[in-house]
Amino acid sequence: MDTKNPKYFMDREDQFGAHNYHPLPVVLERGEGVYVWDVEGKKYYDFLAAYSAVNQGHCHPKIVNALIEQSRKLALTSRAYYNNVLGEWEEYATKLFGYDKMLPMNSGAEADETALKLTRKWAYKVKGIPKNEAKIVVCNGNFHGRTITIISMSSDPDAYNDYGPYTPGFIHIPYNDIPALEKALSDPNVAGFLVEPIQAEAGVYLPEDGYLKTAADLCKKYNVLFIADEVQTGLARTGKMLACDHEGVRPDILVLGKAMSGGMYPVSCVLADDEIMLTIRPGEHGSTYGGNPIAAKVAVTALEVILEERLAENATRMGELFRNEMTSVKSNFIEIVRGKGLLNAIVIKPTNGKTAWDVCLEMKENGILAKPTHEHIIRFTPPLIINEEQMRDAIARIKKTFAEM
Repeated sequence: MDTKNPKYFMDREDQFGAHNYHPLPVVLERGEGVYVWDVEGKKYYDFLAAYSAVNQGHCHPKIVNALIEQSRKLALTSRAYYNNVLGEWEEYATKLFGYDKMLPMNSGAEADETALKLTRKWAYKVKGIPKNEAKIVVCNGNFHGRTITIISMSSDPDAYNDYGPYTPGFIHIPYNDIPALEKALSDPNVAGFLVEPIQAEAGVYLPEDGYLKTAADLCKKYNVLFIADEVQTGLARTGKMLACDHEGVRPDILVLGKAMSGGMYPVSCVLADDEIMLTIRPGEHGSTYGGNPIAAKVAVTALEVILEERLAENATRMGELFRNEMTSVKSNFIEIVRGKGLLNAIVIKPTNGKTAWDVCLEMKENGILAKPTHEHIIRFTPPLIINEEQMRDAIARIKKTFAEM
C-alpha cells in the first residue's frame, strides 16, 4: 500500500464504494482554515467548503475542542431521556433566530423532510385543509436533498429518473415568478411555499430584489406557510446570518444545516413558532441521533464562532472583492459572474472543446479546488474566514488558470 499515491485511494473507492459521485481527482488528508492538503502534501485553497458546511474553516480549534470535550463526557442518549446539553442549543438557537421552538435532526434533507411534515400537520390541524389534500408549492430548479419525497418535487432528471412512483402533493412553479406564485397560492388547499432564497445547487441563481418579501407577504395573504431552506444560504454565507435577512423576511419555518456544525458533525434543525411546531406530538416524528449531546455542543460553538469572528461581514467584503476581480477578467470561458456574499458562481462558456470540468482540473493544478454544478457552472464558496491576502492570492491563481486555458 502506497499511502502517498492518490491512485491507490481513488481505485479503492471505485472498487468498494457506490458510484453515486464524480469527485475531482484529488485525495485529501488534512484541512486547516481555508486550506486542505492532499496525500502527496500539496496545499490547496478549498473553494467549495463542503458545499458551505465549512463556513468556519476546516477544523476550527474552538469547534474541535467542543467536540472532543463533549465526546469524552456523553455522546448519545437517544431522545428516550433528557440530556443536559440539548436545551442549551435549543435556547441559544431560538433566541438567536427569534422562534419559539427548535426541532433537531442530522442532515439537511432530514430537516427539509421535517419542515414538510410540519407543514402538513399544520395544514390539517390548524388551517383545516381536508385530510390528505394539502399541497406544497415548490420551485423549478430546486435542490432540497435526495430523499424519495424531496426528489419527487425536483425538476432535475438526474435527481428523479427511475425513482418512481413519486410522492404526490406538490405544485411546481418557476423560480422568481411572483404571478405564478400567487396563482398557486390561491388554491385553498395549499399549505406551504418551500423556497431557497438563492438557488445554490442550481448554479447560484439570485431572485430579483423584493422577490422574497413579496412572496412572504403573499403567503400571509393566503394563510400559507413561508418555508425557507437556508441549509446552504444560511449562517453568514451570503453576508447576512440568513439570506432572508437581506429583505427583512422572517420565515414561518426556517430550515438550517451544513455550517450549523462547522463541518465537524452532521447537524441540522428546523425552527418555528408554537402554533406550527406543537402540531407534532410525542411519537409522531424523531431521530435517534437528532439532538444528541455532541451535536448540541458543537452547534452552539459553531454559531458562536460565526458571531464572534463576524463572518457575515467578512463574507460581504470578500464576496465583493471576488466578483469585482472576476468580472474584470477577459476570457472566452467566462460568460457570467454572479453571487451574493461568498456564495458565487461563474457560468462557463465551453471553448476549444474545454468545459467547466476542464477549468476545475486546471485550477486544481494551480492550487484551487472548486467543482462544477450542472456541467457549465462553477461555484466558488470558500470558508468565510478567508482574509484579503488569501483571497487576492486565490484570485490570482484563478485568473492564471483562465489565462493558461
